[in-house]
Amino acid sequence: MEKMYDYIEMKFPATAEYVGLVRLTLSGILNRAGATYDDIEDTKIAVSEAVTNAVKHAYKNDETGDVLVGYVIFKDKVEIIVSDSGQSFDYEKTKKELGPYKENENVDFIREGGLGLFLIESLMDEVNIKKDAGVTISMTKFIKEV
Repeated sequence: MEKMYDYIEMKFPATAEYVGLVRLTLSGILNRAGATYDDIEDTKIAVSEAVTNAVKHAYKNDETGDVLVGYVIFKDKVEIIVSDSGQSFDYEKTKKELGPYKENENVDFIREGGLGLFLIESLMDEVNIKKDAGVTISMTKFIKEV
């Protein structure tokens, strides 16, 4: 049976200096997948927002931790999963646990200025969230054939 997707995972300390690395990696992956320039730029903004918020809000005071970013590459879309629990995850299991973002949902980790989730949702084609030990947000960008 042929695998339906490729999966790439990055795990890094929750510090702002790694946000640029996530953006560069994402840019390369989306370019290779055939995304348009505008879709690449929109996705970079949305993912940067999610990663920056994970870095800022996931770990309190002197607590240290990791942020995990998974890139799931399908034939017609790229899904990016950002998790601030820092734990590796089984994509299939995580996907089943994610729920749709509801507009009235109070997601503290993306509340600075209140625009984070709104921005992510407006730039991406699908957004799903899971809150448990940490916060996991999944963002999907469909690759349109040109």
